[in-house]
Amino acid sequence: MASAKESDDSPNTPSSPNNVFKDPDDGRQRFLLELEFVQCLANPTYIHYLAQNRYFEDEAFIGYLKYLQYWQRPEYTKFIMYPHCLYFLELLQNANFRNAMAHPGNKELAHRQQFFFWKNYRNNRLKHILPRPLPEPPTALPAAPQPPVAPVTSVAATTIAMTAAPTPALSPMQYGIPSGSALGKSELRTGGVDRRKRKKEV
Repeated sequence: MASAKESDDSPNTPSSPNNVFKDPDDGRQRFLLELEFVQCLANPTYIHYLAQNRYFEDEAFIGYLKYLQYWQRPEYTKFIMYPHCLYFLELLQNANFRNAMAHPGNKELAHRQQFFFWKNYRNNRLKHILPRPLPEPPTALPAAPQPPVAPVTSVAATTIAMTAAPTPALSPMQYGIPSGSALGKSELRTGGVDRRKRKKEV
């Protein structure tokens, strides 16, 4: 009886906490392998490969995908370089998505939508991150522009120049006498006769 009790209490029994398996490198190698596999799920082509080779029909593999959901916790997401893998990991929990990814058309569709997300993510994100400019305060309406006032010196100079300049005498043609009228011709002729007479008298 004593030997049976001693065998039950011995540290070599499977139920003993001393027999818990420990990684020789404290789980570093396992951590890196799981991190690499999870990040491979960011590639729709790789998911299509898994579906084509019927990995999603294996219950053990589906259980492994459920186990890998711990990478969505904040203390593990800081090691993820390709965040799309977490989104696809969540989608892979659905049997309809797993079956759909076996078709090449769905693989191309997922890849195309992923490209559009990368293309527009930065611009869409900056709309919410960058501070918006504050609204400008209402300003009073501008006054109506007044016509420019000429300086006094220029006005005085123009008036002096106008009064000082002699006005030239207007010719008969500028008084509105028609060129073909008899009055104009007779005046011009008499004026010419008078000049000749004066020259002869002198």
